[in-house]
Amino acid sequence: MDSIKGIFVAARRLTDPDDRRAYLDEACGEHVNLRKKVDGLLAAVDQEHANPLDDAVEQLGHAQAAAGIPKKEQSTAGESLEISSHPMIGPYKLLEQLGEGGMGTVYMAQQQSPVKRKVALKLVKPGMDSKEVIARFEAERQALAMMDHSNIARIFDGGLTEQGRPYFVMELVRGLPIDKYCDEATLSLRDRLKLFIDVCRAVQHAHQKGIIHRDLKPSNILVTLHDGVPVVKVIDFGIAKALDNELTERTLFTQYSQLIGTPLYMSPEQQRREGN
Repeated sequence: MDSIKGIFVAARRLTDPDDRRAYLDEACGEHVNLRKKVDGLLAAVDQEHANPLDDAVEQLGHAQAAAGIPKKEQSTAGESLEISSHPMIGPYKLLEQLGEGGMGTVYMAQQQSPVKRKVALKLVKPGMDSKEVIARFEAERQALAMMDHSNIARIFDGGLTEQGRPYFVMELVRGLPIDKYCDEATLSLRDRLKLFIDVCRAVQHAHQKGIIHRDLKPSNILVTLHDGVPVVKVIDFGIAKALDNELTERTLFTQYSQLIGTPLYMSPEQQRREGN
């Protein structure tokens, strides 16, 4: 059985009430006192970090409704206008925005068919559908499709929206950046190294497939829990490079002077632009 601290840290990361409840049911089992302690800690922290803006947003929504403003024109905290007006992409219902990069936006989505499950859907931003962006987007999708490793986020599906914008669907990873997880869970040096070894194995798998990530950093290495055990997931192959074969039929060209990656985490080769 996991420690109270470990269960609390894991449950704290689950924002969906049903997911949190299911995790606690499994982690605590029949240990009623343990469950009460964890529930008490969660309730105390949730109350402490409650957002006073939520009440204001709710009141604003009631005021807009009373004024006769159509619901689709209302804006709510944490929800993009795109989700409000276009909730479905194929069989996927957009639930909330998870992140945003230079070329695409990542959403949590609910797959409706042929199975029901929550996934992550990455969609090219409006107005960003240039040849280079689409080429990099397709390259990321192909890179993920080539790999099959437990420490790399899996890809499930891909296609085009009705407006012709590319998207692909991948495994939803509910986790924290590896540095933040290690600090919050107060992991020992040995446990940190265990996670790092898993990162190395994922990178090795990518290299064996002829793919270089080129943007490895804590925010692209998430740690999630599977049955209470921390599992590393490497994500975001948006600027990956293939060594032996092309990742896309579209032209993918990096200018000689263009810096690819995040400077703070770049290898010396990338900083010298020899590895682009």
